[in-house]
Amino acid sequence: MSDIRSLVARVESGPQGPDVGAFFDFDGTLIAGYSALAFLKYRLRKREIPIDELVKTIGESIDYERHSHDVGVLMHMGVEAQAGRSVDEFEAWSRKVFAREIAKMLYPDVRELIQAHSDAGHTLAIASSATRYQVEPTAADLGIDNLICTEMGVDSEGKITGKLAGPIRWGYEKAAGVEAFARDREISLASSYAYSNGFEDLPLLESVGHPTALNPDDELEKTAVKRHWPVARLTQPAKPNAINAIRTVAGLGAFGLGIATGSLFGILGHNRRFGANVASAIAPDLALSIAGVRLNIVGRENLWKARPAVFLFNHQSQLEVLVLGALLRRNFTGVAKKQLAHDPFFAPIGYMADVAYIDRANNAAARVELEPVVKALKHGRSLVIAPEGTRSPTAKLLPFKKGPFHIAIQANVPIVPIVLRNAGELMPPHSYVITPGTLDVAVLPPVHPDGWNHDNLDQHIAEVRQMYVDTLSHWPTSED
Repeated sequence: MSDIRSLVARVESGPQGPDVGAFFDFDGTLIAGYSALAFLKYRLRKREIPIDELVKTIGESIDYERHSHDVGVLMHMGVEAQAGRSVDEFEAWSRKVFAREIAKMLYPDVRELIQAHSDAGHTLAIASSATRYQVEPTAADLGIDNLICTEMGVDSEGKITGKLAGPIRWGYEKAAGVEAFARDREISLASSYAYSNGFEDLPLLESVGHPTALNPDDELEKTAVKRHWPVARLTQPAKPNAINAIRTVAGLGAFGLGIATGSLFGILGHNRRFGANVASAIAPDLALSIAGVRLNIVGRENLWKARPAVFLFNHQSQLEVLVLGALLRRNFTGVAKKQLAHDPFFAPIGYMADVAYIDRANNAAARVELEPVVKALKHGRSLVIAPEGTRSPTAKLLPFKKGPFHIAIQANVPIVPIVLRNAGELMPPHSYVITPGTLDVAVLPPVHPDGWNHDNLDQHIAEVRQMYVDTLSHWPTSED
């Protein structure tokens, strides 16, 4: 059984360049489960599916699982259900399903494998029986530009017809699609790679020189072993369970106790800032320890090289509240959306740390609300803020906003990038349960905004963001 390291090593030592393809199946290979089920769950949650369609879908799914019923029947049912919807509407809806359902199904290790192929200059593609709208948001998130998939019919007015516009890319049709793609791009299939979890993709795997059974079903695994193909299973995405839920509740309870202790010290000393420092010194460490989360920190010294500072972090998870408290420890405040001012978990923290609450929908009001933050920086308190402005559903960085950089310039303090690699794996977006594990943190050297102004700010923001991209792509050597 191979692991992710051996798969990456095989890519690094193999043929390089764009005439080498890397073809990834989607359901069960890149994500743990089936995208069609994720779309169905989302429609059920939003009450968008009629009862007769639901009954037929469940019945056909059972037939498919038990009796190898034709997958085409399920595909046609799904496509017919979307007839009349505009493509723009359906694409936006698909992105919502990705953010809410599919993002948490992604195998975490697969990013490392995709990065290895990208570094080798290979031409990457997802080859899937799923429709373009099911696959495209995931492909964009993973940085894969090419899709070989089942296409839905679209009329001249940009509306879905409810019919298929080509073959269902399943079994031999998937292999045929890959072969046609390779001919068009002058890709050598003999030098190329393919990854799949299902025996139905045997034609695809047989068509390339470097096949891999990735998270395989029993039949494919047996075949791969006989043919001496690599067999690998990736780390499963985190799933809540009772034990982790109990540990999370206990950890958050300890966190609340730490906040209460800090509040008491602040009241007794008539000094809210002192109370906040007491709370941040004990509460996050207690909560993380009980929840089973260990921090593996590279560049710890950069947390203290230049204070006060604007500490930036890539935002994936609620877990970051605890992590950033444990990292920064004292004399810092933050910025949060206005809705969190009344959140029972966050509000006490916001009060203790004197957090600035901003209205994201009102830029003019937000600028006024940030003025106390600039004043706090000038008086020795650091700021921690997410430059993406909102939480990303996956490890992929969102665009950076200008606000944090304007603050650093106005207060004349350095920016310290904090890169979090896997917070979203230990506590996925929309989850309330922490999974025990090691969270990787890289603290980069301070960046001083000397000479930054309106004319060159976009360039400097792009440079700082690229630091995150480079760090996430090639993680520095661990020191702890």
